[in-house]
Amino acid sequence: MTSTPEQRARELLAKLTIEEKIYQVTSDMIFDVDESYDKNRNPLFGSYRNPGHFMHYRRQTPASPAEVTERINADVRRSIEAQPNGIPPIENGEALHGAQWGMGTNFPQPIALASSFHPAMVARVGDAIGRECAVVGVRQVFSPVINLVRDCRWGRTVETYGEDVRLCSDMGEAMCRGLQQNGVIATPKHFADNYAAGGRDSNYSDTSERTMREVFLPPFKACFDAGAQSVMAAYNAWEGVPCSANERLLTEILRGEWGFDGFVVSDYCGVEGVHSAHRMASSDAQAAAMALKAGLDVILPFDRFETVKEALEKGYMTEEDLDKNVLRILTAKFRLGLFDDPYRDPAAADALVRCDAHRALALEAARETIILLKNDGVLPLDKTGIKRIGVFGQSADRIPIGSNYSGPYGTPWQGDDAPTPLEALRAYLGGTVEVIRGESEDVETLAPTCDVNLYFAAIVEGEGSDRSDLRLPAVTVHENRAGDGGLIVDEAAQEIREDQEEAIRRLCSVDPHTVVVLQNGAPIDMTAWIGSARAVIEAWYAGEQGAKALAEILFGETNPSAKLPISIPKHAGQLPLYYAYKPSGRGYAYCDDDGKPLYPFGYGLSYTTFSLTDAEMHADRDAVTVSCRVTNTGERAGAEVVQLYLCSHDCCVVRPVKELKAYDRVTLQPGETKRVLLRMEEDAFCYYDKDMRFGLHDGAHTLLLGTSSEDVRAAFELSVKDGSFCIE
Repeated sequence: MTSTPEQRARELLAKLTIEEKIYQVTSDMIFDVDESYDKNRNPLFGSYRNPGHFMHYRRQTPASPAEVTERINADVRRSIEAQPNGIPPIENGEALHGAQWGMGTNFPQPIALASSFHPAMVARVGDAIGRECAVVGVRQVFSPVINLVRDCRWGRTVETYGEDVRLCSDMGEAMCRGLQQNGVIATPKHFADNYAAGGRDSNYSDTSERTMREVFLPPFKACFDAGAQSVMAAYNAWEGVPCSANERLLTEILRGEWGFDGFVVSDYCGVEGVHSAHRMASSDAQAAAMALKAGLDVILPFDRFETVKEALEKGYMTEEDLDKNVLRILTAKFRLGLFDDPYRDPAAADALVRCDAHRALALEAARETIILLKNDGVLPLDKTGIKRIGVFGQSADRIPIGSNYSGPYGTPWQGDDAPTPLEALRAYLGGTVEVIRGESEDVETLAPTCDVNLYFAAIVEGEGSDRSDLRLPAVTVHENRAGDGGLIVDEAAQEIREDQEEAIRRLCSVDPHTVVVLQNGAPIDMTAWIGSARAVIEAWYAGEQGAKALAEILFGETNPSAKLPISIPKHAGQLPLYYAYKPSGRGYAYCDDDGKPLYPFGYGLSYTTFSLTDAEMHADRDAVTVSCRVTNTGERAGAEVVQLYLCSHDCCVVRPVKELKAYDRVTLQPGETKRVLLRMEEDAFCYYDKDMRFGLHDGAHTLLLGTSSEDVRAAFELSVKDGSFCIE
């Protein structure tokens, strides 16, 4: 009878020396992949940052997929040959919106993917990313980021799927399914609450147990239910204990309540931070013991062999403690098939990475992620009636991929057929329309000579770049130094050459038809210029094909269909701001502000119009369904996202004013009608009572059907009594 992965892991564990065991829970990462690499790399570690990520460092030309595969194969072979029991390593890396071992296909950033409200498409993106990781030998990725954003000053908002529990859960689940089906371990992060008041990255969390369970934990549970086999602990502390050494999180909830049978990795240097940052341990050795005993299994990213050895020698932990960690790691390696099929085919890597199908998917994804925020009759543009277009703003000259986690270390992402917005416009118009690149000082002279003007706004954000000011930066240099927020985040400095708000106002004053295009990863304060701009597009960082998709949307070849996955505030003074807040005892506004967002969650315009009619609700024993007829009442084909929110009241605890519970993206030709059915399972009505018991407790509920969190087209009432649905 064939042994299970866990049985094989137990048999192997019994053969290991204590030194071999220590190597399995430790790892290494070497930045310089040059002639000194093999000399410096210890082949006994159980986990490595894949060398492909660093092969491009200081090179004139990027390493090909085949070269990366050959180097990773050499890493794996050397490890297997060096280890007494031939244990292969796990080669890991990032995959936030593309395989980050080198120049893989670059998809839209997660905040953009969430705007599609299309989990099936995101699963296809995850599948493509997983394929491009697996084909070169990268078998674990530190993705997806499923921390919810309730304060968009957090610089890593771009890495997330936004503010909503349901949407974030669905997107994380879809990405994990796509990755894992290719033999790549998905590692949701950062477990579990990764920023503090003001959006400060990795700061102490004062989140209550109720809020943790209602808001921040469900997306992780969804990822594990989808098959994710690893998780990364957060840097911060929760309820007085660093997440890297938090037994409540890593053992009681994760394994005890949820039955998770994978392994836990630290964020980079997170275990050392239990000593150096949190000051909860007296030494790195004591910190390592605290983490490993609490349920963390792999210490990333650098050599901590002697640290763990010291922890054992000083009695901070026992070999039996260590065995639990090692068993989980070995089981994962057997599940992956690393022992049976450890090497990849370089030729297959060259054939697959950035193949036509993957680039086509990147374009499809980009089309579904760009949001039309404002349109006072300006868009779409008619290229037959335009002779000259003025292009302003620094982002016009950049491939819209974002900075952090885009491409390998030390080298900008590169790819053929990946244009900047300026290049995409010129290619799309094919010389039939003159496209002029202008600078800020040219506004008054150049803009009036053009039939239409476009302004591409620029901003610096990402890991290590939290934002206390949501306005577009003006004439400043923003720096993101390696080590500020992440050890593999490039050193990057970008100079903003102009006062962008002033430039937009000047441009709108000479041309009222100006279109402002935002390329960013988090909400922008638009109050200084939104009244002047007649058209605004939230393009996010739409990936390597994003500029091409944007050109199609500007000229109406593609109809915008994306929706906001996060509320856009009027200004930073409203923060934290999110739609699913809990009722106030008095009011929601400031003396000089109504407290409402500039644009609400779920909002997004189209070039066509839709009607929702004949809405009905039906309840059975296990679920409630709401259906309606959706009709395209305009003259262009388009897609609408029908959204269903739950407003609960008369419950034994205070519930959010509304929560997204179901949605469906429907594509319609002009005049076409489809019936949409939205189903809410029993869990959608469950909540934690005053004693923190989760269940279908009594309460009254209003179901709100519409096209955003504020645009409600129909409402239905029902109640729950003694565990049963009652329609009123």
